[in-house]
Parts: sequence; structure tokens; C-alpha cells
Amino acid sequence: MGIPPRDRSFGTGAPSYEELVAETAQQASRITELEASIGALELEIERLRRELGRHSGNSGKPPSSDTLTQRAEQKEERLSRQERRQLARQKAKELEERKLKRRPGKQPGAPGTSLAKVTDPDLVEDHAPECCAVCGESLAGAPVEGTEVRQVFDLPTKHLEVTEHRAETRRCGCGALTKAQFPPEAKAATCYGPVIRAVAVYLMIAQHLPVARTAALLSEVCMAPVSVGWLASLAQEAAGNLEGFIETLRAQLIAEDVLHADETGARICGSRYWFHVACSDLLTLLDCHPKRGAEALDDMAVLPFFSGTLVTDGWKPYWSLDGFDHALCLAHLLRDLAALSQCPGHREWADQMADLLVEAKCAVEEAVSKGESGLIRGELKALRSRYTKILNRGFAEVPAYHSAGSYNRDAFNLLNRLSSQREEVTRYWSNPAVDPTNNQAERDLRMVKLQQKISGCFRTVEGAKAFCAVRSYIHTAQKQGLGHLDVLLRLFKGDPWIPAPAASSP
Repeated sequence: MGIPPRDRSFGTGAPSYEELVAETAQQASRITELEASIGALELEIERLRRELGRHSGNSGKPPSSDTLTQRAEQKEERLSRQERRQLARQKAKELEERKLKRRPGKQPGAPGTSLAKVTDPDLVEDHAPECCAVCGESLAGAPVEGTEVRQVFDLPTKHLEVTEHRAETRRCGCGALTKAQFPPEAKAATCYGPVIRAVAVYLMIAQHLPVARTAALLSEVCMAPVSVGWLASLAQEAAGNLEGFIETLRAQLIAEDVLHADETGARICGSRYWFHVACSDLLTLLDCHPKRGAEALDDMAVLPFFSGTLVTDGWKPYWSLDGFDHALCLAHLLRDLAALSQCPGHREWADQMADLLVEAKCAVEEAVSKGESGLIRGELKALRSRYTKILNRGFAEVPAYHSAGSYNRDAFNLLNRLSSQREEVTRYWSNPAVDPTNNQAERDLRMVKLQQKISGCFRTVEGAKAFCAVRSYIHTAQKQGLGHLDVLLRLFKGDPWIPAPAASSP
């Protein structure tokens, strides 16, 4: 312990009582220091182990960062014990019935796609044999005994179609001259029309193609040598015609019974911004803001006026708004429980809680599929009783002292959330109209990350705002069964599509 050995024999050189007391005190102090160091090292080892074990199933890491082993482990963890037994029996039966490997290509029972012949083809080409295959005589003028037809579907190879608009000026009998008005698409002496504008925006925002590659595609495939600068201005031009659509969209979102909300970060002209989404199964509104919290939610002008049920991941600023009910995302809770199940001290109750939440979800879905309005009172009472017992069991596993950053502290925090927000956690048990997960918002917001991944950061705030407006437009139309190109063509013709009210929506 850093103290030199002493001669313990009696007689000359033996330590005095005072020296022994001082040595003992020094040793006790050293032991205390070492115990503190060991405790700190244990916490660091636990933190590093947790970091190595993090994946998309138990943390906020994206699925693309998971290894093949982690993906396989997650798939196994998602299966309940009963499902695992059923899967094992099914695999054994399949091996007995079929020893051959799975063949490549379309599998039996999978839906197939094929081209169907059309009755009115655009072009017909006749092919006649020149000479007899037996004697070699010419077949010119020989009677036709039969015809076999094959149709080839391909893109037309044409140049741009140019339409010249001529506005006449006529003189009235009173002597006044009146000039005809040009259609909206004839913006200048020469300009590109609404079709190529719609295709360009479709490629850049719906398919996330970078501006330079969009210009190359239009030039080589469509014979339209557009400039990069012109393409960059199209999104803002489209967004400028969507003010009425955005106002209608906000009003319809506010009137919804259930909404989903989420946010994600992205860089705009080198600074950190936040993209927010408020959506339902038929509507999507995207917006970007330099703030992540309540200020951004207020500027979005949806949630402050909403009075239904909001499904989120539990982020704190959503709870600062009043006037609506909250529902917590089941997927996020299962991810937190999966992280705790890696600790032997909390594995039992964490797995039991995860199984209960999934079992309740399946029970609600089964009841709805049978035409029922949800779970009956007895089923709800039994589920809630099990929920309370698992919570009590979890609290009993948490020691009185739990260090910050440890499994015990995470377990205590999660148990507190499950206890204090049990109504929000189990909202879908009694109201099947509420989605158990926030996957709707995750899917709608994913397009922002995809745009960033393919095309890089946004260069201007105006460009990012335009992207949000156009993406809200085409995504809402897609949810209601309309094609991206169709609604974009209407937009550039000056007649943007407006979603019908909920009662009249398809």
C-alpha cells in the first residue's frame, strides 16, 4: 500500500503505539481512495459495455449502423417465447417437406407483374419473310396465311415539343385595341412548360436527386438542356403557389382526432436546424426552424390549437403544451426496456413489461379485427393489474443508491415514467383509434434524412422551407391516393390540389 515494511520484532526498532496508529490511519485512507477508484472504474466499464451493446433496438442509433449479428439478435429478441416455439416447429416441418434450397426469383404464391397487350398500339411494324425457307423462292406478293404479334413497350425518343402561343390584338368598332392574354405557362418569349417543371421538382424532391444530376438527366433523357440555377429556383416557385394548401392543411390537422409529431436535426447553410412534422394517416406537414423546442411548435401553428390525442416519443417540450391528451410511443418504450434487459438485475421485470405491452397491443388489434370497439372492462382490469405488479417488482430491484449513468439509474427513471405516465403509456388499450407507436411521424420525417443523405445539406433556409412545403404537398397527396407528378402538374398549371375535409376525403 505504499508503506515500507517495518521490523515487527520486539526490542530495538519496534514501532511505537503512535506510529502504528498513524500507519493504520494511512492505510485506511488509502483503502478509501482505492475503493473510490474501483467504483469509478466499474462505472466506466459498465458504460463502455453499454456503449458496445447499443444498436437501433435499444438506443437511438439508426438501423444502418447495426451489424449483421446485431440485426439477427434483435430479430430473435422480438420474438416471444411462444412465437419462437411456433417458428421452430414450422422450420422443422419445412425441412422435412422440402430439402431443396430456396430457388432465386419469384416464389410460389408471391404476386407477379407482367405487361398486358394493348388493343391500340402507337406504332405498328409489319415484318414479311423475303424468301421461302425451303426452296428459296421470293415471297413478294405471296398470300399471308397468319400473323404472330409481339408488343414492345419503350420510352419515346423525341425532342421537346414546342408550342407557340400567339396573342392577337384586335380593333373594336369603337377604335379601341384589345390584346389577348397568354396562358399562365407562357411566362416569357421562350420558357419551359409545366410538364418539365413538374418532372424536375419530382426528381429533386420526390426522388431526392441532386440538382446537377437532375440537370444531366433532363438534358440526356428528355432533350431539355436546363440550367442548374433554373432548377434550383423551381422549388421556391412551387412553394410560392402553396400558401392556400398549407393553410388548409393546418386547419385539417388541427381538426384531427389523433396526430403524430416528431423532430430531427439537419444542417442548413452550415448551422444546426430542426425539422418538425405533424401528421396523420392522411395528412403531412413539414417545417424547419432554428429551435427545437416550444418556439418551433408555436411557429408551426398546429399543436397549440390541437385538442385531440398526440402520439410522441415523450420529448419534454410536447408536454409544455396544453389542450390535448398525450400517448407515448410503444416502440420507444420497448427499445428502453430492451436496453435494461441486458442487465441481469433488471432482465426479468423488463422482459415481463415488454411482453405485457406487446400482448396488449395484439389483443387490441384482434378485438378491432372482430368488429369490436376495443377491449372489454374485464380485460382492461386484468392488464392494468399485471402492469402494476410488474412496476412494483421493478422498483424492488432498484437499490436505494444508484449512480448516475448506471443501469440502476436508467431503470429507476424508466419505472418512474411508466408509473407517473401510465395513462399515456396505455392510451391505446382503451382507445383503439390511438396508434400504439409513433411510426407514422418517423416515416414522414425519414424523407428529410434521405434528402440529406443523398443531396447533402441544404444551402439556404429558403430552400429548406421550400422543400418542406413541396414535400408536405406531394406526401399528403400520396397518402390520399394521388400521384406525385399529377399534383405537381396541377401546381405548375396554377391549380394546386387541395385536400378535401376529413368527412369527404377518400
